[in-house]
Amino acid sequence: MHKTRGIVLHSVNYSESSLIVKIYTEEFGIQSYLVKGARGQKSKIRAVLFQPLSLLELVVYHKERNVLQTIREVRIAHPYQSVPFDIRKSSIALYINELIYRSVGEEEPNPSLFEFLWNSLLLLDAVEEPFHHFHLIFTFKLTKYLGFFPRPGLTSEQCFFNLAEGIFQPVFLEGVCLDRPMSEAWHRLLDWPFEKPSIPGLGATERDLLLESLLSYYRFHLPGFTTFHSVEVLHSVLS
Repeated sequence: MHKTRGIVLHSVNYSESSLIVKIYTEEFGIQSYLVKGARGQKSKIRAVLFQPLSLLELVVYHKERNVLQTIREVRIAHPYQSVPFDIRKSSIALYINELIYRSVGEEEPNPSLFEFLWNSLLLLDAVEEPFHHFHLIFTFKLTKYLGFFPRPGLTSEQCFFNLAEGIFQPVFLEGVCLDRPMSEAWHRLLDWPFEKPSIPGLGATERDLLLESLLSYYRFHLPGFTTFHSVEVLHSVLS
């Protein structure tokens, strides 16, 4: 039996009243939990606790060879104050949830990645206007923990960013490199602080194109990284 923090990624109904919940845990990485009777009226552990991106404190039973683990106790570690009530923040959260679900596949603990995700969600809940570039900054910073953060090095000669290699280079390659304006936008974001989730001079059209280029970058470096369902919603809400 272990105590751990966890971030809910996904849940599906199982049998008449139970759930199978995928949680990214601090102690064990991504784990799947069978929560018996969670949808029943008399259950001590209710389904409402397992909304996407819920920040939980858990007491769990963990056996190395089990495909499904079990939960003994659970409570909300941080009740969101603004994310569920602001359609822009909830749209960003929907995108972040899908990005984590599709890109983080670790079944081993990764304390630095877990802390980054946990603190990012706390920051999203706390951040005040304007925050319409939060998702871009998050997507950039996540690459540090996934192992393919872009290498800095934009110069007047090395002015095209190569998505496959993660570097700035002097020659433009169709289908692999970003053009000069987009490469310059990437360079601006490399060190942009999370505490300033609004980037001056970055309009809605450029913001959407920048996100598309970021997702293309992920596809180059993560096998099986597929099309996103949340991006169109995000574009529409933030436009």
